[in-house]
Formats: sequence, structure tokens, C-alpha cells
Amino acid sequence: MSAPSTSAKQEQPDLRAGTFQGWTFKILRAVLLGMSRVLFRMRIRGLENVPPDGPLIVVGNHLHNVDPLLISVAIPRPVHYMAKKELFAIPVVRRIIKIGGAFPVDRGTADRNAIRIADLTLKQGLAVGMFPEGTRSKSQALKVALPGAAAIAQLTAAPILPVAITGSERLFRKSVKIVVGQPFTIPSRTPDGQKIGRDDATNRLMAEIAKLLPPEYRGIYAGLVTDEPLETIQDR
Repeated sequence: MSAPSTSAKQEQPDLRAGTFQGWTFKILRAVLLGMSRVLFRMRIRGLENVPPDGPLIVVGNHLHNVDPLLISVAIPRPVHYMAKKELFAIPVVRRIIKIGGAFPVDRGTADRNAIRIADLTLKQGLAVGMFPEGTRSKSQALKVALPGAAAIAQLTAAPILPVAITGSERLFRKSVKIVVGQPFTIPSRTPDGQKIGRDDATNRLMAEIAKLLPPEYRGIYAGLVTDEPLETIQDR
């Protein structure tokens, strides 16, 4: 009897299975987008910057628990979020976010399983969503980011899509605005062969988010923004 083939042993699950994809996603997004425009007066800029397919790391600032949903509604393709593991302990919440493609991460640690799932998600040509700060900013301004997002970006060489959200910190009282920047990559080394460390890579990533935000939201990364004023992009 022949032994199982190596390819069979290494077969990986289809991470699209059981999640919103195709027309189901498009219809649900259209409904939620309409609701968001009415309830939150949500405006979106820069959708032309979103690659229609292929691996993508979506990163943004974080102001409210509803941010993952609002950004998922704004981006015209499914985004599989890396979500704090505590949410998966709540049965109803776990069911909902798993249908959205979310997977757990143990914040504050080098969660190898979360990194493995993120890598596999990207290899399957899907988008992974992350909030580099790790948790919400109570002051609305950017705070020190964790190195996880930059580490995954360097490990996988996947393009990064920066997203800035404002107004969600005062939901229903302010209009929500989402600005999508241009994709970029963070290599492991500079053109002259120097290694790009995690801190430098994280600063590069956060600078791309900061430049999409109004000055009062940029926090500790304000000094990294050098290309003002921001380019005006037609509302979508």
C-alpha cells in the first residue's frame, strides 16, 4: 500500500469556504453601504486605489469597535480581519465574524498561528485586515503601533493598502469619512542591501496611514508626514 503523497499531507483549507464571497458579498455590501451612508453619513475616497484581486494587507487607524465593519463595507472586496481572540469566546460574535473571514490573534504576543493563517490567506490571493495599533485609540490620535503588520508585510512581500477612518470615534454625532491610499510594499532590505528593521518598517507603514489623516489624528507619527497637502480624491 502506497504512503500518502506529500501534496496530500500539505493540502491547505480553502479560506474562502464558509465566508461571504462573490455575489453574496456584493449584495450584502451594497445593503450595508446604503445603511452606513444614511446612519453614519459615511463618505469614501480613493476606491480606485483598491486592487481588485490578489494578496493585499489592509491597514488602518482604529477609533471604534465598528471600524472593521465600516472599512469592510467601504472596500469593494472581502477583507479577512485579524481579530482579538477574546471575541471568539462569545458564541454569537464568533459565528458572525467567522462568516466575515476573521481569524483570532493573541494581542501583545508573537502569535505564530495568527501569522501562519495570515500568510496562508495572502497566498490564496485574499485580503487580510489589520489595525497596527492593536487596539482603539481613546484620544483619536495615532499611538505607538505594534510590529506585527510590518512583519507580515515583509515576510510575505504582499502589497499594503493604507486606510484612514475619521468620525467613528463619535458615531452618529459626526460623519464618518474613509480615505483609501495607494498600495505600497515594504521590502526586507534597502536597494544598497541594508536590512530594514521592524521599527523602521512599522514607521514607514504608519506614515502612509498618517498622511491620509487630518493633522489632529496623526499623533506620534505626525512628524513622518512630509507630502502635504493631501491629494483631493473625488468622493465615491
